[in-house]
Amino acid sequence: MAISFGGLATGLDTNALVGAIMEAERLPLTRMEADKVWLNNRLSAFQEFDGKLNGFLDNIQNLGDREQYFSRKLSTSSQDFLSATASNDALVDTSYQVEVQSLAQVQKSYSNAVDGAGNDIGFSSKTDPILGTGTLIISVDGVDHSIDVTSENNSLEGLMTAINAADIGISASIINDGTSSPYRLTFTGQTVGSAFTVDSSALTGGTESFSNFQVSQPATQAHIVVDGLDIYSDSNTITEAIPGVTLDLLNAEIGTTTSISISKDDSAIARNLRSFIDGYNDVVSFVTAQSTFGDGDGGVLGGDSGLNSIKRHLQDMLTSYTDNNGSFSALSQLGLETQKDGTITLNTDTLDAAIAQDIDSVVSLLAGEEGGTGGLATSFNNYLESLTDSTNGLLAGRTESITSNISRIDDRIEQSELRLAKREETLRSKFNAMELLVSVMNAESDFLTQQLASISSLNRD
Repeated sequence: MAISFGGLATGLDTNALVGAIMEAERLPLTRMEADKVWLNNRLSAFQEFDGKLNGFLDNIQNLGDREQYFSRKLSTSSQDFLSATASNDALVDTSYQVEVQSLAQVQKSYSNAVDGAGNDIGFSSKTDPILGTGTLIISVDGVDHSIDVTSENNSLEGLMTAINAADIGISASIINDGTSSPYRLTFTGQTVGSAFTVDSSALTGGTESFSNFQVSQPATQAHIVVDGLDIYSDSNTITEAIPGVTLDLLNAEIGTTTSISISKDDSAIARNLRSFIDGYNDVVSFVTAQSTFGDGDGGVLGGDSGLNSIKRHLQDMLTSYTDNNGSFSALSQLGLETQKDGTITLNTDTLDAAIAQDIDSVVSLLAGEEGGTGGLATSFNNYLESLTDSTNGLLAGRTESITSNISRIDDRIEQSELRLAKREETLRSKFNAMELLVSVMNAESDFLTQQLASISSLNRD
């Protein structure tokens, strides 16, 4: 007796038959799913390529900055007494000797009280009314200012507030020196070189009084000597002692000099060109890898006309001549050399020779002429910005096209799934109907067989 897995009447494995038929009919659906994977891989590859284009754009941001190409290199014999920076206006191949004799500082003074033995001490409280009343005279640069001390403000805090509110060119604060009478009123000048004195003799009464105001730091201007010339400043940052150089004074020591040397800094040209080469090679190598066949299968973007067009355009820009008033008109004259694989390298000997010959022309080629149109940096920058534009760039266009195709495939897959579900339902209904028919026929066959057997038995009898 035959073993039946799906058909009780026929003995056929109807589940396997239906599965085989549906597998054959799902082949177009499988191909559509594969198309979706391919499209998504292309989208990922375009996103990677867009990242390389943006990286190239970032790499050349400094290429068109003229100012950096004329920067100065400054060195000092010591960092103990000053730090120095040079602008492009600094004279090259020069040196200076700088002696810092004093730093700019404001006057600072503090108050003393007097005890019964005549010793200078602090005040016992900053909030109690211990000062008496009258007038405190503060003279700033020879101009007297009167501070009224009344019963409402005759504490250290009250007097401090009154002085600060008067806005006379000094500021007041209170410190605690940690002794048994710890509080002292301190004054700080607001202007370098401005001297002040304090006269408390007109204050009367009170339990504690001022004995004097001690100067803890005198007001002085900064004083430096540059190559034997005395220079004074109200600030410790001096900008005009050496042309194009800013000096930040740190410490003073009479008799000790710091040597400053200034020279040209040509490193920006080589640095920016190497950055340009890195970005260019990254883009070109990606396109080449996508289009390479032979031992490998190439990339998912192989044959894309957009990528190949970009590569050709970059190569044309690299080798094109640029009109300018300088002696250089092509990047090859600065040492950029093309390799067999399309990438480029930098011949530093050629670049150094070009800089030594005419640095102004090198800068004009890269960054454009002063007051004129931009150089090669502007051309590359504009082209890369158009490629990476979020609305009209390469990725934006390819993304719109690919996502549209994926959406259409998704719609077809959805429709196919519905059709296949209906198809499977129909097949199973047909097989079920066949099983029912065969079952009826088998029953009729059994009945006829039984009838024939009965007739044959009657005949024998």
